[in-house]
Amino acid sequence: MTVLRIVLQVLLVLSSFFLIMSILLHKGKGGGLSDMFGGGISSSAGSSGVAERNLNRITVGVALLWTVTIVGLGLVTRFA
Repeated sequence: MTVLRIVLQVLLVLSSFFLIMSILLHKGKGGGLSDMFGGGISSSAGSSGVAERNLNRITVGVALLWTVTIVGLGLVTRFA
Protein backbone atom coordinates (compact mmCIF):
# COMPACT_ATOMS: atom_id res chain seq x y z
CA MET A 1 0.00 0.00 0.00
CA THR A 2 2.94 2.35 0.48
CA VAL A 3 3.67 2.43 -3.25
CA LEU A 4 0.01 3.17 -4.02
CA ARG A 5 -0.02 5.99 -1.47
CA ILE A 6 3.14 7.53 -2.97
CA VAL A 7 1.70 7.29 -6.50
CA LEU A 8 -1.53 8.94 -5.35
CA GLN A 9 0.35 11.70 -3.55
CA VAL A 10 2.46 12.47 -6.63
CA LEU A 11 -0.70 12.42 -8.77
CA LEU A 12 -2.36 14.80 -6.31
CA VAL A 13 0.51 17.29 -6.49
CA LEU A 14 0.60 17.19 -10.29
CA SER A 15 -3.17 17.46 -10.70
CA SER A 16 -3.29 20.31 -8.17
CA PHE A 17 -0.67 22.23 -10.15
CA PHE A 18 -2.44 21.66 -13.48
CA LEU A 19 -5.83 22.54 -11.96
CA ILE A 20 -4.49 25.86 -10.66
CA MET A 21 -2.86 26.63 -14.01
CA SER A 22 -5.96 25.75 -16.03
CA ILE A 23 -8.18 27.90 -13.78
CA LEU A 24 -5.81 30.84 -14.09
CA LEU A 25 -5.81 30.53 -17.90
CA HIS A 26 -9.54 31.23 -18.12
CA LYS A 27 -10.66 34.53 -19.52
CA GLY A 28 -12.18 36.91 -16.98
CA LYS A 29 -15.89 37.54 -17.45
CA GLY A 30 -15.66 41.10 -16.17
CA GLY A 31 -15.95 42.55 -12.72
CA GLY A 32 -14.19 41.31 -9.64
CA LEU A 33 -10.52 40.42 -9.48
CA SER A 34 -10.03 39.88 -13.22
CA ASP A 35 -10.53 43.61 -13.89
CA MET A 36 -8.20 44.57 -11.08
CA PHE A 37 -5.35 42.60 -12.64
CA GLY A 38 -5.91 43.86 -16.18
CA GLY A 39 -8.59 41.46 -17.40
CA GLY A 40 -10.84 44.31 -18.51
CA ILE A 41 -8.14 45.87 -20.67
CA SER A 42 -7.47 42.79 -22.77
CA SER A 43 -11.09 41.82 -23.35
CA SER A 44 -10.70 41.88 -27.15
CA ALA A 45 -7.47 39.87 -27.02
CA GLY A 46 -9.13 36.89 -25.31
CA SER A 47 -9.26 33.37 -26.64
CA SER A 48 -11.82 32.20 -29.17
CA GLY A 49 -14.94 30.25 -28.34
CA VAL A 50 -13.45 26.89 -29.33
CA ALA A 51 -10.30 27.44 -27.29
CA GLU A 52 -12.36 28.49 -24.27
CA ARG A 53 -14.56 25.38 -24.58
CA ASN A 54 -11.50 23.14 -24.81
CA LEU A 55 -10.00 24.84 -21.78
CA ASN A 56 -13.28 24.25 -19.92
CA ARG A 57 -13.15 20.54 -20.81
CA ILE A 58 -9.53 20.25 -19.70
CA THR A 59 -10.31 22.03 -16.43
CA VAL A 60 -13.25 19.74 -15.69
CA GLY A 61 -11.18 16.66 -16.54
CA VAL A 62 -8.32 17.71 -14.27
CA ALA A 63 -10.80 18.58 -11.51
CA LEU A 64 -12.33 15.11 -11.77
CA LEU A 65 -8.88 13.52 -11.63
CA TRP A 66 -8.06 15.65 -8.57
CA THR A 67 -11.31 14.58 -6.86
CA VAL A 68 -10.75 10.89 -7.59
CA THR A 69 -7.19 11.18 -6.28
CA ILE A 70 -8.42 12.79 -3.04
CA VAL A 71 -11.01 10.04 -2.54
CA GLY A 72 -8.42 7.37 -3.34
CA LEU A 73 -5.99 8.80 -0.81
CA GLY A 74 -8.74 8.89 1.78
CA LEU A 75 -9.62 5.26 1.13
CA VAL A 76 -5.98 4.14 1.24
CA THR A 77 -5.48 6.02 4.50
CA ARG A 78 -8.67 4.62 6.02
CA PHE A 79 -8.15 0.97 5.08
CA ALA A 80 -4.37 0.68 5.20
